[in-house]
Amino acid sequence: MIAWHILLPAFTVGLASYIAVMEGMYFFTERETYFRISGFWTRIFSVSFAMGVVSGIIMPFQFGTNWSRYSDATANVLSPLFAYEGLTAFFLEAAFLGVLLFGRSLVPRWVHFFAALMVASGTLFSSFWILAANSWMQTPAGAVLINGRFFPKDWTQIIFNPSFPFRLGHTVVGFYVTTAFVVVGVAAWLLRHGRALAEARAMLSTTLWLLLGLVPLQVLLGDMHGLNTLQYQPAKLAAIEARWNTASRVPLTLFAIPDQEHETNRLAIDAPVLGSLILTHDSNGTIRGLKEWPRGDRPPVAIPFFAFRIMVGIGLLMLAIVLIGNAMRIGGRLFESRGFLRLCEWSAPLGFITVLAGWTTTEVGRQPWTVYGLLRTADSVSPSLTGADVLLSLTGYMIAYLVMFPAGALLMARIVRKGPETLADDTPVSGGRPGQPVHALPGTDYEDQP
Repeated sequence: MIAWHILLPAFTVGLASYIAVMEGMYFFTERETYFRISGFWTRIFSVSFAMGVVSGIIMPFQFGTNWSRYSDATANVLSPLFAYEGLTAFFLEAAFLGVLLFGRSLVPRWVHFFAALMVASGTLFSSFWILAANSWMQTPAGAVLINGRFFPKDWTQIIFNPSFPFRLGHTVVGFYVTTAFVVVGVAAWLLRHGRALAEARAMLSTTLWLLLGLVPLQVLLGDMHGLNTLQYQPAKLAAIEARWNTASRVPLTLFAIPDQEHETNRLAIDAPVLGSLILTHDSNGTIRGLKEWPRGDRPPVAIPFFAFRIMVGIGLLMLAIVLIGNAMRIGGRLFESRGFLRLCEWSAPLGFITVLAGWTTTEVGRQPWTVYGLLRTADSVSPSLTGADVLLSLTGYMIAYLVMFPAGALLMARIVRKGPETLADDTPVSGGRPGQPVHALPGTDYEDQP
C-alpha cells in the first residue's frame, strides 16, 4: 500500500515546484505561454493532490490494524513528526491551492505567483517531516528505548539523524526528475499530435534544461547516500551488493543470482576492483560481508540486489535521454524528430519505476528491523493478528486503491488530451501556434509577449 502511495508524492512534490517555476516565468516575462502551461499542470496537480490525501488517510488505518505494536512503541517519536507535517505542510498546501486553482482572475499576478510558491513549499515541508521520520527508523538517534517504548531525548538528533540529509536530498531530487519526465512525455505527445505547439515546445525545452542539471545532481546525491549507508547500515549495503565475505579490493557485481541459503552468487558477472572504488572511493577499500551478521539479522538479498540495479540502470537510461535531447537542439531537431518524441513518451513512467525500485531497496534492505537495530519487524505487528485479519484489511485497502487510482488516472488523461489550450472556466484560448494571436483570459488585462 505504501508503494502505491509513494507514487503520488513522487509526482506532486515535483509538479508543485514546476508550477511555481512556470508561474515565476510568467510573472517576470508576462508571456501567456507560461500562464497556460501553469494552468494546465495546476489542474492535473489538483487531481493528484486529492488522490494523495485519500491514499495517505488509508495508511494510518493500516498502521492501527496491522502494526499496532510498532505504533505504540514509536508513538512518542514519530507522532510529533507526523503532526508537524500536518501543521506546516498540509494546511499550507490546502490554503494556497484554492488561490492557485480559482484565483487567476481574482488576484494580482504576484499573489498568484506567491500562492504557487507556498504550495511548492508545503510539499517540501511534507517531504521534510515524512523523510525525517523514515530516516529516524533507518538510522535512529536522539531517543532511548525503555520497556519497549522509545522516548525522545534530543529532538535535533531525532530530526537530523545521520541519514536524513542524504535521504532528503536524494528523494526530493528523485521526485523532481520523476515529474520532469512526465512533463517531457506529455510535451512530446502534444507535439506529435500537433496540439498546443507553443506550450509543448516550451515544456519540452525548459524541462530538458532542468534535467540536464537534476540528473547528474541525483547521481552525486546517490553516491553520497551510498557512503552514508556504508557507514550506518553496512548489512543493507552488503545485501545490495550481494557481498558475502568481508574483503578489500572487491569487484562490482554487475549481475548475479544471489543464493542466500548457500551464501554465494551464481552466474556472477564482476568488474574487478570497481566495487571498492565506487562504494568507498578507494580501490583498496574494505566492504563487510553478510557472513559477519547472524542469519537472523541479515536482510533478504535478492530483492534489494535487483531493485538497486533496476534503479541505477533506469537512471543511466534517463541520463542518456537527457543528453540526447539537449544535443538535438543543434540544428533544430529537438521538436521535429518523431522518433525522439516517441522515446520521450515512453520515458514518462521511468521515474515512477525508479522511485519504486529505490523505495524497495531502502525498505527491504533494512529488514529484519522496523527501527534499525532496535525494533524487529516480527515484534511490530499487531498481537493475535491472523492471516484472515490481514487478508480482510488488505482487501479493503486494495478496493479503495483500485477505485481511486484508475479514476484519477483517467481524469488526468482527459486533462492531457484536452491540452493547455483551455483553462479555467473552459474559456477557449489560442494554442500559441506561429502566426496566431493569443487572447487574454476574461478578467485579465495581460497581453501576450512574443
